[in-house]
Amino acid sequence: MFKFLRYGVFKHIVYGTVVSLALATGSASAQPFVFTAIPDEDETRLQERFNIVADYLSEELDVDVRYVPVKSYAAAVSAFRNNQVQLAWFGAVSGVQARELVPGSRALAQGEEDAEFRTYFIANRETGLERGDTLPEDLRGMTFTFGSKGSTSGRLIPEYHIRDQFGEAPDNVFSRVGYSGNHSRTMALVESGAYQVGAVNFAAWEKDVESGAVDSDRVRVIWETPPFTNYQWTIRGDVDQRYGDGFMERVKQALLDMDDPDLLASFPRRGFIPVDNEDYDIIRDMGRELDLID
Repeated sequence: MFKFLRYGVFKHIVYGTVVSLALATGSASAQPFVFTAIPDEDETRLQERFNIVADYLSEELDVDVRYVPVKSYAAAVSAFRNNQVQLAWFGAVSGVQARELVPGSRALAQGEEDAEFRTYFIANRETGLERGDTLPEDLRGMTFTFGSKGSTSGRLIPEYHIRDQFGEAPDNVFSRVGYSGNHSRTMALVESGAYQVGAVNFAAWEKDVESGAVDSDRVRVIWETPPFTNYQWTIRGDVDQRYGDGFMERVKQALLDMDDPDLLASFPRRGFIPVDNEDYDIIRDMGRELDLID
């Protein structure tokens, strides 16, 4: 595995030169297929995961495939809009934003878990908060951190439920509101006590608890949201023109066929299932209500 990872990293460094040359010449056959992902976790984890995805897609599609990291959710959307990437692993909000900006773009596949995703509200043990069926009134006056401002599970969904429960904006409920930038950072901040409470996606939480990356003796889940649809692979609508007829469907099938246990565990997902743009209509409506989507 480690040898394979080193090879993958080396190969993608080489592809960096290939990308520039291919785009300059405009040769469709030589153009690499480039994708990115929202930076919802530690950068090292993302690099390892998506370099392996790139190697898998290269073999399945018989084209050069390259993963390029971005620094923010907004940067992922911008790269997609500007055709710097043709495919992206988005959250629900960022996926809606990207598809609104690039007509003809399609959501292709989501993890099995993404059809019924959940956000966990977590609290430092020192707060004394216990797990319950609703958000407790004792949250008032505490410090709270979201994840990224553009995150579905780390911002949109928790803010929606905070407003629904308390009838007020988060800034009026909590003594201090922050934005950690990603789920890994949210867990670390709440565990350390820098923030008393935070919101994270359930998959990241469960993976980090299992691996020991988060100390469940110092931070606990106090509430989980009702399920919602979340992450998905979204592709630009012009890929058939660039890479040949039927390329979009080939990409979709390759994603649905992804079954390597180690790769799936890194997401973590049991597998991938088909999804359509319309499955995110409710997310679009919620995002517009909270002014996160135009």
